[in-house]
Order: sequence, then C-alpha cells, then structure tokens
Amino acid sequence: MQKFDSIRPFYDTEVNEAIQSAVNHPMMKALMGFTFPDVEEEVWKSQLQKTHSIRDFQCNFIYQAVQKVLKKSSEGLTTSGFEKLQSNTSYLFISNHRDIILDTSLLNVALFDHGLVMTASAIGDNLVQKSFLKTLSKLNRNFLVQRGLSPRELLESSKLLSEYIGHLLLRENRSVWIAQREGRTKDGNDATHSGVLKMLGMGSDEKSLMDYFKKIKIVPVSISYEYDPTDALKMPQLIAEAKNEIYIKEKNEDFVTLLSGIIGQKKRIHIHVGDVLDKELDAIKTEFDNNNKQIQALTQAIDDSILQSYMLWPTNYIAYDLLHKTDQYAAFYTENEKSLFERRLEMKIDENNPQMVESFLAMYANPVVNKSKYHNAI
Repeated sequence: MQKFDSIRPFYDTEVNEAIQSAVNHPMMKALMGFTFPDVEEEVWKSQLQKTHSIRDFQCNFIYQAVQKVLKKSSEGLTTSGFEKLQSNTSYLFISNHRDIILDTSLLNVALFDHGLVMTASAIGDNLVQKSFLKTLSKLNRNFLVQRGLSPRELLESSKLLSEYIGHLLLRENRSVWIAQREGRTKDGNDATHSGVLKMLGMGSDEKSLMDYFKKIKIVPVSISYEYDPTDALKMPQLIAEAKNEIYIKEKNEDFVTLLSGIIGQKKRIHIHVGDVLDKELDAIKTEFDNNNKQIQALTQAIDDSILQSYMLWPTNYIAYDLLHKTDQYAAFYTENEKSLFERRLEMKIDENNPQMVESFLAMYANPVVNKSKYHNAI
C-alpha cells in the first residue's frame, strides 16, 4: 500500500524507531513531564523505548496525557450516545470542530473507555510542519490532509484521501474521525461543508453514492466546551472576514492556538455521538436522483444531528442574553455564572471595540440560535 505513504500514520513496525528518534526531543520531555510529573525521566524513557505499537503508545501515554489535560484545564468530560455503538465495528465520525487537537483526542478517550474501535484522524499538514509534531501525529494515528494545493493537485489529493479513508473503514476495520469542514468553526455556527462529503464519495465503488455512505457507517458527533480556551484568539480572523479583508496568519499562530486549546480553561465538556445515518440515506436516495442534491440533503441530515444534540452551557445562554439585551434565558444560569462570564469578556476583549465584543458574544450565542430552530431541542 505504498500509494498512501505520503499521508498515512506509522505502521506498528515503524513505531519503535520513531519513538527512539523523538525520545530526547525537548517537546517530548515537556509532554512526558506534564503527563507524569512524579515519574523520573529515565523511567518514562524506558517505558517509551519498549513501545512497539500505536495502540500501546496511545493507551499508555496519550490517554494519560489527555486525562491530565482534563484534570488541569476542565471540570470534566461527559458523554452520551456511545452505548449505541457496536464493539469491533468501524465508523466514520463526522464531527463539528472547535479545537485542533482535543476534539479527536477526547473522542478517542471516550471510545477507549467504552471498549470501541479508536479512530485514525485527519489533520491538516499545515499543523505538523515541525518534524517532531509530524512524528507525534503519526504515532497518534493521524493521517495528513494536504493544504494549499492548486486545483489539479487538490483533485488528486482528494482522490487519494478518499481512497485511504475507505481503505481504513472497509479493509482495516479502523474507525475514522474527520471534521465537518476545513478548519475550526470560529463563529459558533457549526455547518457541514459539502466538499467534505464530495471528497469522501470519491472512494465509492457503489452505483449509488448513498449506498456507499451506508456501508461506511456515518456517525455525526457533537462536541461542546463550556469555555472555548481560544475564543479571543479567533477574534482577529472573524473581524477581518466581517470587513471582507484577507486574513493572514502570524508565523506561529497555529502552534499558539494548538497549545492554548490544550492548556486553556474549558470548564465542562460534552461529546454526543448521534445515531448511525441509515434510514436518512434511504430517504435521500429515494427523494433525490442526482448526486449534488443527495450530497446537500446529507449535509443537512448531519447538521440536524449535530445541532440538535449540541450541549448548551450557561455561557451560551448568558452570551445570547447579553448580545440581545434580554433576559430570555435567565433561568439557565446564575448571577454568579453571569458575572464570571462578563469578567472573562472584560479580560479578553477590548470593550471599546464594539465589533469585537459582538463577535465574541455571537461565538457563544450562535449555538443557542441554531438549536432553538429545532422543536423542543432547548
């Protein structure tokens, strides 16, 4: 399977050599020091050097690191819907996307805790430009999505990616995580991009696209954080887009965002996995006779699942009421919670910039607007 070499994670036969090359890297020392603060360096190094599979690396090191992140920067992770999934079964998890690393890491923690197949996960190659980060991502079963390509290169890359995802799901019985859109949602409006589904469909060997999507078992995933640790970092891009300006990232912006998402305060976090899309695909196949209309209908079905099951927190209701100068949702939060949120707003955002304040509040308020469109969802 050499055709996938440019994007795939390590094979287990390559894991130990990769670990040996990275074990003395300062970032590995920082990661292990954070994860195992009471363990001597020689001890964790010895354990790492005995590791020969991705699963062992994930279970013995990454799982522990994520637990430490949860302990230090959150008030805990809750989950729902996982009991509906079958063990030893692969699924395509299509998820809303808020945090670069944690969305997929937390899903894998939940899958492991429920005895389910963990995922191979898509990551943009722009996020792993540093050689250590690329090694770490390949040790954590990430596969690369190539960014910044010409239209012709993009088509070839999409075909390869689609074929690889199909190979993982149908040949290796490996679940896959992919975001519903390129890049994170920055304004709180979670929406599936049809281009993601078109890419996935390129790997189809079925006459009907919907039959292929049934075969790969699509599960919409909704993840929500009470506080977004990167909320203020998202503001410059949102303001630029509101002014129809081209936003150019700072040199290390992705890395700063990645780190802030991991160590910043999140309070409570919830992940819900929806039902496997099945009867919805049958209905779409019956109702629409061309692929574009079917893709659009599937996009809506995924959005409906994600938005309806999105966990709303007091921060969302407070932001809505502050933005709209109302007390419509006052029953959903306390005065103390409101004061804490307003304090966060003061600390993170220049209150003399009304556009920035409005964008910050809208980021938290939009999930309330989106969920309220569904009868009895709130």
